[in-house]
Amino acid sequence: MADRGASAPSLPDDWPAHLDHPILALNHMGTFDWDLDAGLFHMDTQAYEVFDLTPEEYDGRPESLAVRVPPAESSRLDAVVSRAIKDGSENYGTYFRIRRRDGTPRWTHTQGYIRRDETGRPRRVVGIVRDATQELEDSEARNLRDAQGQALRRQTGVVQAVTAALAHASSVQEVIDVLKDTHGIPNLGATSLVMGLVEAGRIRLVAEGPAGSFVPGTRITRIDEPYPMGEVVRTLSPCFIESPEDFAEGYPILWPHITDLHITSAAYLPLIAQARPIGAMGLLYNDRLGFSTEERAVLVALGSSIAQSLQRAMLFEQEKDLAQGLQQAMLPRTIPSVRGADVAVRYRSAAAGGSLGRDIGGDWYDLIPLPGGRVGAVIGDVQGHDTHAAAVMGQLRIVLRAYAAEGHAPATVMARASVFLNELDTDRFATCLYAEADLATGVVQVVRAGHIDPLVRAADSSCRRVPVEGGLPLGLSAEFHSLEYPVSTLELDPGETLLLCTDGLVEQPGKDLGDGMRALIEQVAKGPEDVRDLADRLIEVADERAGDDDVALLLLRRRGSDTVQAVGRLQQHVASGDPEALALARHMVRAAVRAWGAGDRADEIELVADELITNALMHTEGSAIVTLRVLGGSDRRLRVEVEDSSSALPRRREAGEDGVSGRGLLLVDQLADVWGVEARGGGKAVWCEFRMAEKDDGT
Repeated sequence: MADRGASAPSLPDDWPAHLDHPILALNHMGTFDWDLDAGLFHMDTQAYEVFDLTPEEYDGRPESLAVRVPPAESSRLDAVVSRAIKDGSENYGTYFRIRRRDGTPRWTHTQGYIRRDETGRPRRVVGIVRDATQELEDSEARNLRDAQGQALRRQTGVVQAVTAALAHASSVQEVIDVLKDTHGIPNLGATSLVMGLVEAGRIRLVAEGPAGSFVPGTRITRIDEPYPMGEVVRTLSPCFIESPEDFAEGYPILWPHITDLHITSAAYLPLIAQARPIGAMGLLYNDRLGFSTEERAVLVALGSSIAQSLQRAMLFEQEKDLAQGLQQAMLPRTIPSVRGADVAVRYRSAAAGGSLGRDIGGDWYDLIPLPGGRVGAVIGDVQGHDTHAAAVMGQLRIVLRAYAAEGHAPATVMARASVFLNELDTDRFATCLYAEADLATGVVQVVRAGHIDPLVRAADSSCRRVPVEGGLPLGLSAEFHSLEYPVSTLELDPGETLLLCTDGLVEQPGKDLGDGMRALIEQVAKGPEDVRDLADRLIEVADERAGDDDVALLLLRRRGSDTVQAVGRLQQHVASGDPEALALARHMVRAAVRAWGAGDRADEIELVADELITNALMHTEGSAIVTLRVLGGSDRRLRVEVEDSSSALPRRREAGEDGVSGRGLLLVDQLADVWGVEARGGGKAVWCEFRMAEKDDGT
């Protein structure tokens, strides 16, 4: 504290202004009177105690207080007083530290009143000084409690927000996404999340923490292995790791792999639902040590909420898988390849749109090969969304397929199917559309039983609705003795696509059926040219709309000049591990090649066929179906198809110098005129074609 006294001190008559005062002493407050002209700083007895001085140790000069006031504090205090004097203030106040006789610090508070003369010149400062150590400690404690209370309220708010968001999660991944969202786990201060699910006595990791943090060998671990998630699952109790040292000591196998993440603490929580552990979750921190009792309680409550949501999501996924599995079992396992046409079929269950429960529908599609190179396309929808609707759909699909394969006319097929449904022990009806197409001529005969009209997309991508006169839905037409189904005929030119679908692709909430059809026509017109890509796009639109109805879709595009008819056909089933069947297939190929006039290419055809059959048996787990046919048209070709149940596509690769495999498709590519792969439901067919020499009569 600087000496502000004048060269000739002149003490006023009332100096010092404050003598010892009992009330101030009771409150541990000392007084001082500082004569700025004389440069004297008088203190009372209590002030001496505050500064930890005795009267004998102090000469009345403010600069002598430097023995107790450190230089930095003295400079700061002097600046406060100087500023108050210069700006005309009447008083000032501040906290400063002194160093007591034993060297320990003490917080002190002072307040001063500046007295000025009639000219405004400062003459004296009178005030108080007191020990503020306990006051500031109490204030810091209050601030700490306030901060902890705010943090607890914020964490509680996060738990409530996360719980509300988890109510909408319908899959395990959605639960994880909610937790990782900016409003979720990050608001609890955690830097990352790990989560595992209990499956058959093991823990499968479903959330791996930050990028690059995966520890080899922890994707699936046994519950009894020394990892924190296994421990909380075994004990059904949370595990709070409060420091890096605790982590390294408790889990020496795991710790070396995560040291680069700079983890300072972690909280591992068992996820318990219906009194059994379904998984475990870990929250990792890199900026804190330890957990308060309140924080532990909040995290345990969060774990309980997450466990309930996770169990609900897992049950929903199981229900969804069951619904989709049962529905797919009722639909055709494979769709036959159609010469002269590109075909795409798709099915979307109502459960895919987020509806809860076993939402199994009665929508179906089918593609039926018919004699003479014709093909029948079916789309239908049984009333209802339950297992009964699916069961009726399965029976109706098989019956309708059988009637069509017997060669009945389209109207007859529909009428007989209606009678069959009416005779079943059910009150359900079904809408249906059956189209029989001759791909050689492009003529399509269509019958409609209460179903929506088909669409046709032209080669230039324009799309139109084709009005088809119809009859009553299946089941109702038989009940009301109205089995007449008018047949409409349309022509499908090369490059045009016939689209059949159920109303789940058309209906939109708040819009009538006409608006939905117009929207669908626009989507088809703007969609990809390839029928498979177009089918995928239309299903994506249905998913985005998240409708609560099933969708069945069938697209059939007539090709151009390659539309030909088969004039000869042989087929042989070859079971895996059946050498006799393999020998019969080779004999069939050899005999057919010579009988059909392809003897000049017999060796090539037999070699390629043998290679395709061998590949199918070696690289898939099931049997193979070998089909040979002669294709007539502008040029005669012999086609070899080998169908298997694997969806894995073959890869052409270079074999090593000493390699014994890898040469098959290279051989096929070199010997066949053209070859390719076609999807067949859950499997595929590898095919190749060989041009045949013209016969002597020019055919």
